[in-house]
Amino acid sequence: MHAFDVLGDPVRRRILELLAEGERPSGEVTERIQAEFGISQPAVSQHLKVLRDSGFAEVRAEGTRRLYRVDTAPLQQVDAWLERFRVFWAPRLDALATEVARGKRARAKADKEGGGA
Repeated sequence: MHAFDVLGDPVRRRILELLAEGERPSGEVTERIQAEFGISQPAVSQHLKVLRDSGFAEVRAEGTRRLYRVDTAPLQQVDAWLERFRVFWAPRLDALATEVARGKRARAKADKEGGGA
């Protein structure tokens, strides 16, 4: 399965977001995903399997628990593929940062001149 096929699914993206916060037991992942998406435990398990099989997630056993974590290798491959497209958005993000900084300076100046009311 291609990386973008894996990442194209909102449930799998959400699972990766959870795992990006740190290693989590499968039961916790299942509970959160069921609550957020209203899908069954077997459906969550299938999404976890896709993430494992595609290399986006790793699992390790700790007693009877299964702990999942992100494997960054496929994400690094996606990042490398996206690199050729950054030329299109990087200047716009730089311009946005400049405008945000100008706005902050203008607000600070107005607050200072207005007595900080």
